[in-house]
Amino acid sequence: MIAPLKCLRPCIRPCNQPGPRSVSAYIRFYSAVQAQFEPRIRKTHDLEYPQGHYPRIKSQEAVLDFTTFRERYRGLKSDESKVGEEVVVRGRIWSFRVAGSKLAFIDLFHNTRQVELNNQRLQCVVNFGNLSDRILTESGVTPSQFKAFLYALHRGDVFSVKGIPHRTARNELSILATELPQLLSRCIQALPDNIQNQETKMRNRHVDLLLNPRPGDMIRLRSGITNFLRQFLSENGHVEVQTPILADAAGGAVAKPFHTIATEFQDRRISLRIAPELWLKRLILGGFEKVFEIGPSFRNEGIDLNHNPEFTTCEFYRTYAGLEELIDMTERMFLNLSRTVNALIDTDCRSLKPSQIDFSPPYQRLDFIPAIESLSGRQLPDLTSPEAESALIILFNDCQIPLPSLPTLPRLLDKLSSTYLEPQCFEPTWIINPPECLSPLSKSFTHPQNQQRVSARAELFVKKQELVNTYEEENSPFEQRRKFKEQLRHHDAADPEAGIDENYLEALEWGLPPTGGWGCGIDRLCMLFGGTNRIADVLSFGTLRNVVALGQASKKP
Repeated sequence: MIAPLKCLRPCIRPCNQPGPRSVSAYIRFYSAVQAQFEPRIRKTHDLEYPQGHYPRIKSQEAVLDFTTFRERYRGLKSDESKVGEEVVVRGRIWSFRVAGSKLAFIDLFHNTRQVELNNQRLQCVVNFGNLSDRILTESGVTPSQFKAFLYALHRGDVFSVKGIPHRTARNELSILATELPQLLSRCIQALPDNIQNQETKMRNRHVDLLLNPRPGDMIRLRSGITNFLRQFLSENGHVEVQTPILADAAGGAVAKPFHTIATEFQDRRISLRIAPELWLKRLILGGFEKVFEIGPSFRNEGIDLNHNPEFTTCEFYRTYAGLEELIDMTERMFLNLSRTVNALIDTDCRSLKPSQIDFSPPYQRLDFIPAIESLSGRQLPDLTSPEAESALIILFNDCQIPLPSLPTLPRLLDKLSSTYLEPQCFEPTWIINPPECLSPLSKSFTHPQNQQRVSARAELFVKKQELVNTYEEENSPFEQRRKFKEQLRHHDAADPEAGIDENYLEALEWGLPPTGGWGCGIDRLCMLFGGTNRIADVLSFGTLRNVVALGQASKKP
């Protein structure tokens, strides 16, 4: 059972009004779906603010954020004010204290970084004496108005405060209100102190973002990483493009797509893309030399700690780039990215910890087949022979390795990689030259040491997780057709999506220049630099499971 959430309440009020409003009626909204049946509207006791509850924002001069306010007036001495220098600040009530009937101290905050890490809550001092001195002017405040204002204060309300900078006798930098603070938006729900339960956090992500610095810092970190990749690739001559998400078929990877129906084509099934690869290579065919795209892809598969059906990738393609050039470019990129991210964490995302991974090149390399043979003590069969699959099953049994479901040749080899190679990849490590059957879209060659057919491909692993996949693109329509047929032979026979992409093969007939391709999962990259092993932590509203639960919880009973 989830423990009840506590709210920070104001101190005892001396005014002759009913006691503080109870929050028990809607505390459970943050912890259980059943709370939909509870009353969730804050009682107003028929009190109205003079300025209105949800006014339009007005253009005002001298509006400062809290950081600028503190920086500009940090030189004020104790009990000193900047008389005649009125400024405006806006924020949400974090807490407040009422001292008698003519004085209130209101702590405002902009965001959780300032509340938790920089201790930058800004105190607003509202003194009826200062306001009543101007009672004969338009901004004058009557005792009844001030009394109503004090009683109606509520944690979470958004206010605009106009006043003069002031440092209190207790040496706290504040703003001394010269006008009655204006309510901009009411917080009808009861704002809790914190949310502990993970499921509750995801279902009420907006509340979690208000209260905790870490989820907000994860979003800022993700933005910083995406901006870096975009800038790095642009500076290296790549053109950013957008390719279709909806199409008649999904290609570029082996995955189960989502399907939908368009109003315009009621008789045709449309697929959401599982990868942008084939579209980007069509742009290379069309004359672009360097292109990249950062965007979403969708795969109708399972949800776990590392996977979500909706995910974001960065892919780039550049003509006349070989594998060594792609590896060198990646190592330079990640070295600069790690420095940029660590600087961002030090200055703007302080709830996160800088990565301790050393991204200085060159990175370790593991040659797929020789490394597996060395670590397992067994020699792999000729992987192009018809008996390769049965020979690998015998090797699995001899080494007491559990067989994967549907033990096809690609799945057996992938299992060997996850068993022997990936555990060696805590520091940045390249796994190079995988067997040809694992990379049907990459060029292949005969390995000079063992004469196996392998791909001109490299995968970058860090902390045992794949981050980057890069290879030289297969540009022969004849070889690509052969590889598609071989891939189809190993495909799940029960999968109706399996087939050969004839449109892509026809496009290759126009002559694809030698091209290097590169792909990276943004979500997994953010997990690495954000120090989390849950993909839900780097998504604004969690995984598909969280998003669906949020939609269900919001339905009216």
